[in-house]
Amino acid sequence: MGTKLTPVKRSNLISRFKQLGFEGPFSGGKHQFLVRGSVRLVLPNPHASEIGPSLLARLLQQAGVSRDDWDGSA
Repeated sequence: MGTKLTPVKRSNLISRFKQLGFEGPFSGGKHQFLVRGSVRLVLPNPHASEIGPSLLARLLQQAGVSRDDWDGSA
């Protein structure tokens, strides 16, 4: 719990957010996004093979998802 974040593949990131109640991804402008309630989370473009820990931490913060929730049902 509260462990150090590790790089994650974009497809795994999307799958995990969907498990946490997000819907999508939807196309919008230059980036796809996921939605949960009033939260709209813009996804990084699939230009790199993995999403690094610092970007993942920012995405979790924007999504309102704790590290424990992220790690919990993985």
